[in-house]
Amino acid sequence: MYDVVLLTLGSERDAPGGCGSGGACCGGATEADAAPTSQTNTEQADAEQADTSQADTELADNSQADTDQADTSQADSGHCATDRPRVPVLACADALNSRGARVETVTARSDAEIDAVLARLDGPPRPDGLIWPDPDSKTRLVVATASDGQLRAVLRRLVRRYAPAPSRRPADLPGNRTLPDLPPVAVLPLDPARTGTHRDLAAQLGLPRDPAAVAAAVLDGTPRRLDLLRNDGGSVTLDGALLGAADDAGRPLHWRARVEVDDTILSNGDEPLLACAVGNAGGYATLDDVTLLTAPDPADGQVEVAVAVPVVVRSALGRKRVRLEVRRARGRAVSVLPREGKVPYLDDGVEGELTRKRSWWIEPGAWAVWSI
Repeated sequence: MYDVVLLTLGSERDAPGGCGSGGACCGGATEADAAPTSQTNTEQADAEQADTSQADTELADNSQADTDQADTSQADSGHCATDRPRVPVLACADALNSRGARVETVTARSDAEIDAVLARLDGPPRPDGLIWPDPDSKTRLVVATASDGQLRAVLRRLVRRYAPAPSRRPADLPGNRTLPDLPPVAVLPLDPARTGTHRDLAAQLGLPRDPAAVAAAVLDGTPRRLDLLRNDGGSVTLDGALLGAADDAGRPLHWRARVEVDDTILSNGDEPLLACAVGNAGGYATLDDVTLLTAPDPADGQVEVAVAVPVVVRSALGRKRVRLEVRRARGRAVSVLPREGKVPYLDDGVEGELTRKRSWWIEPGAWAVWSI
């Protein structure tokens, strides 16, 4: 039978350096996160991106990457769990115990505490000295999440643990990947009775929300492999990102940026934009009543990108009116280069501001969820 770790991310309200602060356990890129770890260095994103036209952003300014990824204090700090396990966690643990699994509940308040849990998924030592996940591990991980940003926090730490530096790239790594297959995780939403219009990633993927059903997926399910978006800010994206902002009255604000998808230029930076969606899944497929992304698929090996451009046209009577033009492209990598000021964005539901070029690239099938 399996050892199962039920991991919950702790709240900044419970201890200094916790979620949403310096530890940024809910998904923020911190100074420690931007710094090299055991087998990943700051040249990694640059070198792995060198074969695409839009992958030329250097990672020289880690402090700016931190600013761009300051994602938990606004989005997650009010939704993190506390040291006391939430009811869905206790119910899931009971369901696992009833099946004979050995269960441990862990509340992590920092990246270091997340890493200590993930170390249990390590494989045996390799001749090349790399830390690699164990494909036959008897330990299975359940991440209890109050938001997609919390799930992303754990995946970001998995990436930083197992992604080799470009200078140590092993021969058994697929040519279209910068990291090995990450260990599957089970997702336990902490709001199983979620209502409303927003669909989190678990809902989009059709994953179970009932704790007993999550336990069944952990013990009886199979890994469902999904694409992962990495970015040159040191973080990852599971669902997608939406760039743009509105004024206090809800009217969209114009901004300018150069947007490229592989060799396709969606905007050269000279014209105003209302929004830009970078989609791995479908969380940002629509904006109000405007369809931005038509068919985002988290398992097709491509990222879908759309920009919404206001275009002035004249009627037959010569009157001017504004029409919203949506331009779309699909590919392996995308870059957004703001032309002026700061561009607000949401990335997996977490707020940030883009002030420099940001590049995302797809890692086909890099992560997985336990699914029935």
